[in-house]
Amino acid sequence: MKLLKQALLRAALVTAVFAGFLLVGCAQPHPAVHFFADGRPQHLSEWQVVYSEGGRLQPNERVVPYDLNTPLFSDYAHKFRTVWMPPGTAARYSSTETFDFPVGSIISKTFYYPRAAGADSAVLRTYDQSRDFSGRGLDLSTVRLIETRILVRREHGWEALPYVWNASQTDAELARTGDEVSLELVASGEANERFTYVVPNEVQCAGCHVADLKAKSIAPIGLKARHLNRDYGYAGGAENQLTHLQKIGYLADLPALGDVPRNANWRDAAAPLDARARAYLDVNCAHCHSATGPADTTGLTFESITASDRHLGICKPPVAAGRGTGDHLFDIVPGHPDDSILPFRMNSREPGVMMPEQGRSTVHREGLALIRDWIAAMPGQCGV
Repeated sequence: MKLLKQALLRAALVTAVFAGFLLVGCAQPHPAVHFFADGRPQHLSEWQVVYSEGGRLQPNERVVPYDLNTPLFSDYAHKFRTVWMPPGTAARYSSTETFDFPVGSIISKTFYYPRAAGADSAVLRTYDQSRDFSGRGLDLSTVRLIETRILVRREHGWEALPYVWNASQTDAELARTGDEVSLELVASGEANERFTYVVPNEVQCAGCHVADLKAKSIAPIGLKARHLNRDYGYAGGAENQLTHLQKIGYLADLPALGDVPRNANWRDAAAPLDARARAYLDVNCAHCHSATGPADTTGLTFESITASDRHLGICKPPVAAGRGTGDHLFDIVPGHPDDSILPFRMNSREPGVMMPEQGRSTVHREGLALIRDWIAAMPGQCGV
């Protein structure tokens, strides 16, 4: 009897081990990232950059998340940003411009909101991201996905493709003509704010990403050294993003970090007010207001390296008159935000007046307050 029991036990162990091998052998890895050299895939899942599975939005293998020191404002949406490059390729470092990415690179930016109690349209107006993530990806039980934008580097240059997430949060569909989503911002102790979240069409996507108006070429906005020079909480621990990208072979020619520019975090109260305001204007405005951007005729340049003079709008009359000026004489009047055109336009939601012209349907209250405080603290005065 004892020998029989031992034989049965050995048989059970062999069966269990064999079953384990079968399970391992049958387990299929997730499909690899798929670079489409041309065309417009109808579903985000076809790219396999990020995917919805197990109640999470997850990045695929070798898809690297990143964040910015100061992000672009988009109706209080939170953003999950990723970059992927073909094996054996790397982006080349630049101290001022967008990194030079190889053909085949895919950048994704997923716009989402933390869920609020109540209707599905209710989302939180908050900067707190502590409940957003679960493991490697976004926790879909606590956040609502709105859209994912793909920037893909093809032979002829960058191309932008917007995808809108379905109600079940399982996939996103190509929305070449854009889309609109009715949402309601919820903040503690304040009245709810209803607004329409606008998903840009392909032309509008390109409009914001035109780095060189004459060449009509588009490029990523955030993937510059000064925006990326910060730590990120990777699965293996916090590390400077540029150092991490270099370590994994995604970035070439990176100098010592002490020689790399760095924008301030606009919400960091310990940072100088001027640095915070300049970082905010850089990421929100400089993609148009630069020497080569679509707003080059205005004479305004909002890059963080711009001198603090008329190029920044200080005591500068507007190029074009009209209701966009709010009957104010100068873009920025030192010490007087109420007399300055810049905060007037930031505080508007009226087409033809509001700035930025697209990418928002709400007023960024905290960003507006920052710029008003910055102008109020400026010394000097404008001659009339």
